[in-house]
Amino acid sequence: MKAPLKIGVLSFAHGHVTAYADVMKDFDDVLLVAAWDDDFERAQPICERNGMAYCADMDGVLGNPEIDAVMIGVETYRHEECCVAAAKAGKHILLQKPMAFTLEACDNIVAAVEEAGIEFAVAFQMRQDPANIRMRELVQEKSLGNLAIARRRHCIGVLLNDDFVNGPTNWHIDPVKNKGMFMDDAVHAADWFYWLFGKPVSVMAEIDNVITNVAPDDCGVAVYRFENGMIGILLNSSVINAAENTTEIYGEKGCIIQNYGDGPSNHVPRPENAPALKVFRYGEPDWEDQGIPIPPDHGYRIRAIPRPWVDSLLHGGPKLASAREAKVSVEMVLGAYQAAAEGKRIKF
Repeated sequence: MKAPLKIGVLSFAHGHVTAYADVMKDFDDVLLVAAWDDDFERAQPICERNGMAYCADMDGVLGNPEIDAVMIGVETYRHEECCVAAAKAGKHILLQKPMAFTLEACDNIVAAVEEAGIEFAVAFQMRQDPANIRMRELVQEKSLGNLAIARRRHCIGVLLNDDFVNGPTNWHIDPVKNKGMFMDDAVHAADWFYWLFGKPVSVMAEIDNVITNVAPDDCGVAVYRFENGMIGILLNSSVINAAENTTEIYGEKGCIIQNYGDGPSNHVPRPENAPALKVFRYGEPDWEDQGIPIPPDHGYRIRAIPRPWVDSLLHGGPKLASAREAKVSVEMVLGAYQAAAEGKRIKF
């Protein structure tokens, strides 16, 4: 492909796609062409400020020969439908997470993408975060030796926010359109575990409503075991508004601590010069600050998705999460739901 990359949008239901468009309108090598959304009032102001034509149906975008790639932000239950249609139209795809909420739907997307020979990516912004990238490097370098336990807290406070619960994005709490908040949000942390440590071999979990009853679930903890024996603890909640410690990784030679790595931890007071990421090597006198700045807000990570995606298509840059990779995170979350429902360990 040659610049400018011509992009269409299939729905702004997921707000992150709006952020991507707002960022890409200033890219010299991108042209935002057209968008379809079944909610005209939602789409119209976004299209207007980004110079995009509004299409009354999906075919207006997918049937446009000028468009090279599409960003898909429809409600999760429509991911399979839209991805298969976009792949058959020969459009490269950036899809919002989770990929789907059944493995059958994931398999159908994988088959459509591979048959069409198009580039497919899921927007896991945690893979673009400098602190996460550095943690992955440290793990791959075996800086901590054999690993014992990794804990990742990935939390938001949306179910305590009336604007979310009763506003235009409340499709997230609809069990038909989105299964549950653990499905919707813990999939980020599941991908993080897979990206750093590989696919787990089993899971035990508790997922339920603890504080609220507006969604199918508001809190969950999944305990994964990995092939090397490491225990991975995924803590996810949609009713946390303040927090600090995000990641702990413990090994035989040291530990890694990350702070300020999710939504709540970007909204609390911080000590002056607080490090985002630090490493302690057993036997050494002090922590090693990894010199990574704390993002100014949660949206910083979200806005980091468009540039590498465009670079992967135009310039052969590193690819984002593929269809087969994205299916793993769905399998990990579905396994946690099954483990919680049946009260037993589920093997992958």
